[in-house]
Amino acid sequence: MSGHSKWASIKHKKAVVDARRGQHFTKLARAITVAAKEGGGDPAGNAALALAVQKARDASMPKDNIERAIVKGTGAGADAESWETVLYEGYGPGGVAMLIEALTDNRNRTAADVRHIMGKHGGSLGEPGSVAYLFEKQGVIVVDGERYDEDDLIVAIDAGAQDIVMDDDVYEIITAPGELGVVQEALVAAGVEIEGADVTQRPKSRVPLAEEDAAKLMKLIDALEESDDIGAVHANYDVDADVLERIAG
Repeated sequence: MSGHSKWASIKHKKAVVDARRGQHFTKLARAITVAAKEGGGDPAGNAALALAVQKARDASMPKDNIERAIVKGTGAGADAESWETVLYEGYGPGGVAMLIEALTDNRNRTAADVRHIMGKHGGSLGEPGSVAYLFEKQGVIVVDGERYDEDDLIVAIDAGAQDIVMDDDVYEIITAPGELGVVQEALVAAGVEIEGADVTQRPKSRVPLAEEDAAKLMKLIDALEESDDIGAVHANYDVDADVLERIAG
């Protein structure tokens, strides 16, 4: 999807900066709590938890905060919370399919918030199953394509990556969800600097967007991501990188 990796890279860098200012520690802690609740409190045996913890570390979250979030998820502490993952499906400007991952302790509140944000920014919620089939859950590692070439990234294939895709001036290294951490570690050990890494819902097909609809979609995505309950937003848009640069700028 032309431009998508570039936008993901821009958003990743912004998220790290914001997190260091303390603006997203709540979301990072919540993701750790949910991962620990669903798969146990040992990162070595829980890939989702390992990824959530790594994101928190990348954002300079204090170790004590990380440990408290794990305790909440495993229920080992008196302040354990009942968080759960909820997936919403819908459509954005230009007919783009959207999957919205929420981490919530109140489904009714979160559903109302998502519906309000979608309607305000030209989107609409769909029925369960309406767009999920258009996505595939995969690990994606983003690497600067101007700094590295495919020969530098062969170590990823050796470590179990499924594919390496060039998109504009970045590489997307595709992995199975459970192999993301292993491949990421192999790249780091080989001296490759990573711009972003996440388990994501990767679109199977793309919807080309004109700049006007692309701008509306990015505003919608930003509004959703600003909600405390939203953990991630996925959309199957196809937008040129230079257009995304103008929108992000």
